[in-house]
Amino acid sequence: MASIDLRTFVFLDRMQPQFASYVATTSRGYLPVAGEAAVYIEIAPGIAINQITDVALKSNDVRPALQIVERAFGLLEVHGPSQSEVLSAGTRALEAIGLVPKDRMKPSVKSSQIITNLDDYQAQLINRMRYGNMILGGHALYILEVEPAAYATLAANEAEKNAPVSLIDMRSSGAFGRLYLGGTESAIQEAVAAITAALEDVEGRSR
Repeated sequence: MASIDLRTFVFLDRMQPQFASYVATTSRGYLPVAGEAAVYIEIAPGIAINQITDVALKSNDVRPALQIVERAFGLLEVHGPSQSEVLSAGTRALEAIGLVPKDRMKPSVKSSQIITNLDDYQAQLINRMRYGNMILGGHALYILEVEPAAYATLAANEAEKNAPVSLIDMRSSGAFGRLYLGGTESAIQEAVAAITAALEDVEGRSR
């Protein structure tokens, strides 16, 4: 078997309401609800995610919301009401390919932007491409770009845990992850602080 590169391993102990709703809106698998735990596993090459999915689902009582198989990267999400079951599913899947969570890459923030007093026309442009909440003119907009992509999930969930922000959009697969948040300027500042702390706390390997 070819060498498998663990790009991301994210355990979410409790999915926040907006986050769970966003995943349910954009996924084709079993839909999660707020309060459930989730694990995201991102690997390269992408085709190997099938093996990881097989082990995760057979080893524990979890359900998959998404499995994305690209040539370069693969992404799996599994979730369930039991934190221990979900975490065990993730770790057993990694064990089957000879890896542990700390073999993951550390997240690297490529861009972190805050736009205050968003113009009405720019708000309309953003609203046309989003899958989450709408953003209104006059609000603050936060945009995060992170590598590997699946760390956008950790950023989104931690932001909602710690600040009264709106989840506008989240892209967690591909070369880079992106997150769009809206809210008051003070709420966005709180969210950014929570995101920064969560990403910096991830243990893993450098590139």
